[in-house]
Amino acid sequence: MGTDYLIDTNVIIDFSEGRLSASARDFLSEIIDKQPCISVITKLELLGFSAVSQPIIDFVEEATVIGLTNEIIAQTINLRKKHKIKLPDAIIAATALVEGATILSHNTRDFQNIKSLECIDSHAL
Repeated sequence: MGTDYLIDTNVIIDFSEGRLSASARDFLSEIIDKQPCISVITKLELLGFSAVSQPIIDFVEEATVIGLTNEIIAQTINLRKKHKIKLPDAIIAATALVEGATILSHNTRDFQNIKSLECIDSHAL
């Protein structure tokens, strides 16, 4: 098991823009203080905006970025064959499954059909 939580792009954006409840901010702050983990897809999404704030850049630099391994690629292919899921979401889901992590995301519906995957809605904390 690699990490406890894999943080999705929308959670980081919501956190940085103050769109999370106090309890969700506290929960995420604890995770960030330990060692935040993101998928390479999240890094690409966050840093791919035309204007990226310095706090987002700093966050990505401090986070553990989990890249594409052969195991994650194989799991992604498997998920895409079994579920109607977009490639970025499949990579995030596969990363979480391989790492034994729970996904923190506001878009839980993207992952709801993957029974072996645990996903927590950041707005429900």
